[in-house]
Amino acid sequence: MYTVPDQSGRRVVITGANSGTGQEAARRLAAAGAQVIMAVRTPAKGEQARDGILAQQPDAEVEVRRCDLADLASVTEFADGLIADGTPLDLLLNNAGVMAVPTRMTTADGFELQFGSNFLGPFALTVRLLPLLLKAPAPRVVTMSSGMANVGRIHFGDLQYSRRYRAWPAYCQSKLADLMLTEHLAALAAERGWDLLSTAAHPGFTRTNLQTSGPNLGRAEARWSPLQLGTRLLSQEVGTGCEPLLYAATSPDAGNGGYYGPSQRFGLVGPTVLTRPPRRARDAATAARLWAEAERLTGVSLSATAA
Repeated sequence: MYTVPDQSGRRVVITGANSGTGQEAARRLAAAGAQVIMAVRTPAKGEQARDGILAQQPDAEVEVRRCDLADLASVTEFADGLIADGTPLDLLLNNAGVMAVPTRMTTADGFELQFGSNFLGPFALTVRLLPLLLKAPAPRVVTMSSGMANVGRIHFGDLQYSRRYRAWPAYCQSKLADLMLTEHLAALAAERGWDLLSTAAHPGFTRTNLQTSGPNLGRAEARWSPLQLGTRLLSQEVGTGCEPLLYAATSPDAGNGGYYGPSQRFGLVGPTVLTRPPRRARDAATAARLWAEAERLTGVSLSATAA
């Protein structure tokens, strides 16, 4: 099991921290001494998760704040609250996401739900929080991708899948976009001399509610999914599945632009290793184009944030 180094004095934001890998990351980072901010869509669920952490670790520094990545106004309010605090931010974990939504749904801003929640929301949050991150001595941004990014395509002609929606291709696109966010931010950090690491992780096949919540969104009754059979037979528990995220976030050996995931059964389970991103994620020109498009869609730009 990966041992998180001492995190005393470090301030951490984790999205989707009320369940799954986000909750496990919050627990283990708090146990290592970090001050953890659980950024969640539903504060009541976040408070319940926080209570569970405090039951195990009464001295943990954990607070809950609302941040709905499917609503850019909520992202802005969350970021503005942290900026008003004035405290440097050492670590941002873009962990939250939704998977395989069966019918086309949209965010509060009209974006296709998976592209909006998995990519545009984290993009806007990351850019808005950069001033706080760059005030910290050794900040990191970690973005959760997926092994499904390997088969993703960026469809600039229809990023919102408005013409012919397909659940899995839309998901794969959003997770490839997350890798491109990581790679482009790493390139910006190197180019501008920022002491910031931008890394990515994927959890392999980990048992969380991701396999059931997304595929049943918009349905009156939950349906059985082939993912549930795979979850029983091929997956790993959340403690192990969270470790690529924790390694990318805290290991002294993690490198700028590094991508980390499980090492066994074709990257589905096992100890964490450095993983090679798919070729499309390493296309710098496409990543820069996607970044510019994200700025246009969200209205959140690097130049405005810096100013």
